[in-house]
Amino acid sequence: MTATAVSTARTVPATAGGPEKSVPATAPATVADKPVTAAERTGARTDEAAGLITGARERIDALDDRIIGLIQERMAVSAVIQEARITSGGRRVNLSREMEILGHYSDALGKPGTALAMTLLELCRGRI
Repeated sequence: MTATAVSTARTVPATAGGPEKSVPATAPATVADKPVTAAERTGARTDEAAGLITGARERIDALDDRIIGLIQERMAVSAVIQEARITSGGRRVNLSREMEILGHYSDALGKPGTALAMTLLELCRGRI
């Protein structure tokens, strides 16, 4: 059997410095022209669990959109800081500040928090 995914679009809210945009989303798949049930799509054993999972996934998608918007906002603020630092004769990166950020994320989220902070710092460096 062949599964087919139908692509649709969903709107992502505008973020600081960015317009509202449409991003692809995947609609329920069909197998040989037979619609896939919500339970099959979610891996749940009951329709009730499938409904719960579907709702929770929608909430996760909304949270992810907000997180992406916040990261983009963080990148913009970081660029302002870097520009001010460089313009005043300072260095682009302040390593002691980065260590504070790494510690903050590590304290809050453990070892994966450090990796997340490193990714955020990498995204925010040198974007001016």
